[in-house]
Amino acid sequence: MAWLSKLPARLPGYRLVKSTHGLQRVMLLVGGGLIAVFVIAALGAQWISPYDFDQTRYGGVPFGTQQPPSADHWFGTTVGGYDVFARVVYGARTAVMVVLASVAASIVLGVSTGVVSGYLGGWLDRLLVLVTDALYAFPSLLMAIIVSIVVSGGSSNASGGIISAALAITVIFVPQYFRVVRNATISAKTEPYVDAARVAGSKSGRIMFGHVLPNVSQTIPVLITLNASEAILTLASLGFLGFGIEPTSAAEWGYDLNKATTSDVANGIWWTGVFPGLAIVLVVTGVTLIGESLNDVLNPLLRTRGGATATTADEAELVQVVMSEVSDRRAPVERDRTASAAPAASDKGEAP
Repeated sequence: MAWLSKLPARLPGYRLVKSTHGLQRVMLLVGGGLIAVFVIAALGAQWISPYDFDQTRYGGVPFGTQQPPSADHWFGTTVGGYDVFARVVYGARTAVMVVLASVAASIVLGVSTGVVSGYLGGWLDRLLVLVTDALYAFPSLLMAIIVSIVVSGGSSNASGGIISAALAITVIFVPQYFRVVRNATISAKTEPYVDAARVAGSKSGRIMFGHVLPNVSQTIPVLITLNASEAILTLASLGFLGFGIEPTSAAEWGYDLNKATTSDVANGIWWTGVFPGLAIVLVVTGVTLIGESLNDVLNPLLRTRGGATATTADEAELVQVVMSEVSDRRAPVERDRTASAAPAASDKGEAP
């Protein structure tokens, strides 16, 4: 049974949780739990939900419109006759797909161009800075709407809607990764290890992506969590404004909120808007909690949130090293004092 005791250490994220303390650990666990629920819902939507996202009848009998929560429909039904629980569960799949696609594309484009621009400098750096500053200065939601219209071409099917939403969000996020990585690269390229790599004959590509990038990527995980939450809100905004995905193509929380606020709120029907809105709030909260905890773990200048007397793992190790050095320095002094005190005591004993 020895393998059973070692099983927790092999679980993904175990070392990360082990390095946290107090409130910092609570935030990481709560945020990770919320995200795990939505990821499980996204992966197993067809088994979790009793109905499809675009299903309006069962056994030839219509669900009925704006039906309150019941045993047959846990979250009620919408004005279009869709099951709200099914829409919420399948909406998690749409959100996860858009977030993963947009964040992955943003990292590839933003990080690579940031490293190249910061390391090479010159006219290429000035050109990339000009382009990214122009994108960053443009209103993000308006930029997402324009890109979504251009990419989708007025089509709102599942693939076109998800791709257009992901590309629209990618255009917003690329300047953020570019700025962070470029500024860190400018500082890192003057470090001795970069000079040593040049002297050793390494090519620029190897230096940029083999030496510089691993040393400037500490803030990327935190930026990913911030962008993931922003991607969910941007996707919901596009759907709420009518630039998202049609309900017969894929479930999307923003679209459901739009329909709930325009037709249900005035009639006192709360369930069609509460559950999609709650899903957005919970998933954004989960990502934000993970980001806050990661920021404390990855930033050595921040103390853990376990309390005023608590210390981080790095601080504890530093204190242990300092105390060991102090004890090593005190040891010779104590031996000298003991050696000098012993003859004095013997002299006193021999005095007449």
